[in-house]
Amino acid sequence: MSTPTPTEKDGKKAAKQAKQGNKQQQQQKQGGNKNVTVPTGNQDGISVKKSEDFSQWYQEVVTKGSLIEYYNEISGFYILRPAAMHIWNEIRDWFSAKTRELDVEETSFPMFLSSTSLEKEKAHVEGFAPELAWVTKAGDKDLEVPVAVRPTSEAVMYPYYAKWIRSHRDLPLKLQQWCSVVRWEAKQTTPFLRAREFLWQEGHTAHLTEKLAEEEVLAILDLYADVYEKLLAVPVVKGKKTEAEKFAGGYWTSTVESFIPTNGRGIQGATSHALGQNFSKMFDITVEDPDNKGKHLNVWQNSWGLSTRVIGVMVMVHGDDKGLVLPPRVARTQVVVLPVGITAKTTEEVRKDLHDKIKDLAADLKKAKVWDSKVRVEVDDRDNYSPGFKFAEHEKNGVCLRLEFGPKDAANSVVAYSRRDTGEKGSIPLAEIATQVPALLEKIQEDMYKKAEAAFSSHRLVLSDWEKVVPALDDRNVVIIPSCTEIACEEHIKTITKGDKKELGPDGKLQPTMGMKSLCIPLEQPEGIVPGETKCLNPDCGKDAVKWVMFGRSY
Repeated sequence: MSTPTPTEKDGKKAAKQAKQGNKQQQQQKQGGNKNVTVPTGNQDGISVKKSEDFSQWYQEVVTKGSLIEYYNEISGFYILRPAAMHIWNEIRDWFSAKTRELDVEETSFPMFLSSTSLEKEKAHVEGFAPELAWVTKAGDKDLEVPVAVRPTSEAVMYPYYAKWIRSHRDLPLKLQQWCSVVRWEAKQTTPFLRAREFLWQEGHTAHLTEKLAEEEVLAILDLYADVYEKLLAVPVVKGKKTEAEKFAGGYWTSTVESFIPTNGRGIQGATSHALGQNFSKMFDITVEDPDNKGKHLNVWQNSWGLSTRVIGVMVMVHGDDKGLVLPPRVARTQVVVLPVGITAKTTEEVRKDLHDKIKDLAADLKKAKVWDSKVRVEVDDRDNYSPGFKFAEHEKNGVCLRLEFGPKDAANSVVAYSRRDTGEKGSIPLAEIATQVPALLEKIQEDMYKKAEAAFSSHRLVLSDWEKVVPALDDRNVVIIPSCTEIACEEHIKTITKGDKKELGPDGKLQPTMGMKSLCIPLEQPEGIVPGETKCLNPDCGKDAVKWVMFGRSY
């Protein structure tokens, strides 16, 4: 029995049925919340608009775009599918190559840590305590000493840094690992952005002097910014965290901050921490001072991390009502080639000739290079689906460039193209396919970044009038304001900037609009703060402003 061939009309009908079916989707308990609507996993179109129900849109895009699957056995966990792992591996390969140039080596430490190690760094662990997952049994026997699954690895790694670093000649020690960590979130979990287990890269280094450590912190920060801007086409602001938001137990924290235009929220992208000597004192990591024989000094340490959250940020920034829009540098499939113009009257000879030419075309493309790697090409010659059905599927999956090749194209020695990011259509001479397609992919990457940068810039407002702050937040902006940067002041600002409007929370229910928090102190500071004259913009503060600080409602 032959398989029925869907037509474009069938595709529209299926999309309509999917939209109706989405109203009856299953619910999954996550983070103790039973009110989360979870996509059923059907592969039809996106049922909601990004501008109308952002939370539901996001969940549908990441599942129907084949990035993740909900792990129904335990709430708050997700399966990363091959398309998501490809993006993560592209980031890993690029970043690892860059850190090797900085003499960073890879390592792998156990995932469990003892309560004894945790006791050494109470100030640091306190923030993670509610999220620690503990193992208390092995088989049917209780463990004498429970062990925790790492939420981060300072307590796992630093006892061995104390063992390995015996002399200043052992410095610098620069290690990183790519692993998963577990933080048992009590809040509503969200794919990529807030999961109970997630993949990440964490670097841990030790240096002889504060200056050498600081140089590395900022060098890594630049690499994190490049991951977002050069690979993911997502603009970021580089800055330092305020005392209220810095890494617990650290000296100071640098960060790259991104922005989601649809809801106007800031989101932390990655952090590079100067730990100072805090941890080396906790774990007794010392060397003899080369300038003062007989005296010992504590080493200066850094830690820095980037997680699979980057994928969620990329999806939120670039995705549209048709599904994923992926930057070519990280997309698993950059180009898809499809036969078109085949009808019931098309002879078998013409069909075969067309398919042979498509295979040759794809083979030529696979030899072409873009960003020092071969163009990633897929041929979709399934004959039991109409071109319209396949177009929609590849748009949903975020394929960057669609090439259509039919009998008329063959006669004219051209191939038609359609860009996923803009929908722009055109044609390319077959003789120029190996040069024009890579150029188009580079143009798509560049245009996606420019579009996202324009959106972020237009929603990043420098304000010196407090009365404009809350209206700016309500209009989906982040604000850069003069601040005293003190913790108490920031806490007060969170309270007085809560909006009167209601907004959809992660569970799909209306909740009060959150107050703003500090995102970072931008490294590139606007002009205008006059020492001793410019006051903190918080109307209830009255202290001198010391820095321009970027505030916003955030994830």
